[in-house]
Amino acid sequence: MAESYLVLDQVAKSYPRPGQPPLRVLDGLDVAVEEGALLSILGPSGCGKSTLLNIINGLDDATSGTVLLAGKEVTTKTRSGVKIGMVFQQPRLLNWRSVRENVALPLREMGLGTDEIDARVRRYLDIVGLSEFSNYYPLQLSGGMQQRVSLARGLAIEPDLLLADEPFSALDEISARKLRQEFLRIWDRTGTTILFVTHNIREAVFLSTRMLVITARPARVHLDLPVEVPYPRRPDDDALFELEKSVTRDFMRMEEETGLTEIGS
Repeated sequence: MAESYLVLDQVAKSYPRPGQPPLRVLDGLDVAVEEGALLSILGPSGCGKSTLLNIINGLDDATSGTVLLAGKEVTTKTRSGVKIGMVFQQPRLLNWRSVRENVALPLREMGLGTDEIDARVRRYLDIVGLSEFSNYYPLQLSGGMQQRVSLARGLAIEPDLLLADEPFSALDEISARKLRQEFLRIWDRTGTTILFVTHNIREAVFLSTRMLVITARPARVHLDLPVEVPYPRRPDDDALFELEKSVTRDFMRMEEETGLTEIGS
């Protein structure tokens, strides 16, 4: 069996609170992800998904446990040893810079030469279907197009791992549906390993090779489920719909049990 590409080994995170016990956010997460996977992470609001992404991204350290990416430990001190791309809920583009300049910005920070930067910008704008808009400015684009620029920027560094934090949640459903299809096309073309955080069970089922459902804080793995429906997928596929219903029932049951536990405590 091939070695896992991303490994979370008993990752836990607590924050100190004056005069109170520490606030436990993550409670010993054990996850192993294969290279090229598209893993969705679902959980209740406030369960620690953003904290987990920050730890994987090397922006925060776990209280205990380790994160390994391609065999390298990721911490705040070692994050420069790996390349991790990020796509956010909002595009976070610089409105006074052109599309081309926005995608080039992290490449300049990496110290790449001009020819390499130009080649990568052209390649990834072509992949997201925005080559003809390279000289436009963000405010001249639709919300969906801005998010595709953000995706091109995240991919242009040719990351070891791409973290997507609810990238379509601010879009209307029609735009989001189109971008999910585009996202799968881009993932298939690039082969990038992706962690995709979402509150949308239908979205997770449609996109993922695998789904990870985590509990309310302190977060633990509640469900680790492969999505074995073959690609390309259709939103109206009965197999996806049945899986969505099953995960929804399980998710609601988990939240009910968590609520009962909190009342009992």
